[in-house]
Amino acid sequence: MIFNTWDYYLLFLIPSAVSFRLASPRVRPWIIFFSGSLFFTYFSYTQLGGLAGALCLGIFLWESFVSRFYKPRSWVCWAGITQTVIFLAIFKYRNFLTGLWWPVAGHNPLYWKNAFLPLGISFFTFEFVHYAVDRYRSKTESGSLGEYLAFILFFPTMVAGPIKRYEDFLPKLRSVSREWALDWQRGITRILAGLAKKFAIADLLTAYTNHLNRTDISHAHRAVLPLWLLAYGIKIYIDFSAYSDIAIGSARLFGIVVPENFDWPYARTNIAEFWRHWHMSLTRWLMDYIYIPLGGSRVRPERAYANIIVTMSISGIWHGAGLNFIVWGLCHGVLLAIHRAWRRRFPPPEGGSPLWARSLAWFLTFVSVNLVWAFFCMDLKTAIFFFRRLLIG
Repeated sequence: MIFNTWDYYLLFLIPSAVSFRLASPRVRPWIIFFSGSLFFTYFSYTQLGGLAGALCLGIFLWESFVSRFYKPRSWVCWAGITQTVIFLAIFKYRNFLTGLWWPVAGHNPLYWKNAFLPLGISFFTFEFVHYAVDRYRSKTESGSLGEYLAFILFFPTMVAGPIKRYEDFLPKLRSVSREWALDWQRGITRILAGLAKKFAIADLLTAYTNHLNRTDISHAHRAVLPLWLLAYGIKIYIDFSAYSDIAIGSARLFGIVVPENFDWPYARTNIAEFWRHWHMSLTRWLMDYIYIPLGGSRVRPERAYANIIVTMSISGIWHGAGLNFIVWGLCHGVLLAIHRAWRRRFPPPEGGSPLWARSLAWFLTFVSVNLVWAFFCMDLKTAIFFFRRLLIG
């Protein structure tokens, strides 16, 4: 991961943050654009090679160029959304989608043997789509070219989120905090906390989560299997939240505050609360740009349940190109629909639930979320094999 390298801090973060602070307000967006372009080019080259890196940068700049023509109620907004989704489908889902028709890669005429994934394309897609939709709805201003490019190329949030909103980012870019010492103290503290979580907890749990493969599952004692899966549930939370900590801390060095992304999700007592506190910027994006346009909760209950399931299935496929990710999202959609139906049938008491009921609700939520992680960390066949071994030996 890029945040674990010295290159990120010595070549990009510290020089860019210092230059940004010393520059005049008119120059600051262009410093972010310049540093973000170098960041994207450098890490695309080191991870993908020269030609692939150049292609990624070209596609990215083209999408940014088209975005400048977005206007309220303009067809260009829809054209931009379409091209963004097409680029994502080609690079992230081409082999997966064509493989559904031609299961054997050697017999798949559309199989992309040397496929590569442009740096941060999943997060770029969400921010490009957000800007297009909000420009179409007249919910956000166009901003200057430099401000828009700074929003897109703000490299601390390029590869791991949180997912920014233009209308939130723009005023913070225009009125950067002047409290250098406080911002750097808080930013560095947050970065160090993220690195500590990553190296001291998440990476150590890899020794257990690496066993979640068919060979080890076949030979392991049944009692060990849920412990391995629990280790993965803890690891992925620590991993994701650590990267968010580093991104948030990095942004703070610029004097820019980006949204929080995790807020003790495993402490929540129902699946809806879990998602309100897990990858919060993603949850809000899904709510505003998928769930509500589908009709949200304004439709009849059965349709609302379907909207939830569709939204979470999209969340699943966004996380990865595989049937297992779709099943993971589908499971969360079903859990959310069940929770909504339960709340409709049995509203919570006015004085709040008793302690035993809250404890039971927390336990059921925690177990459900961690069991469903099986479909996230293993391919579908391995996950099914895992549950078969867990249940019947």
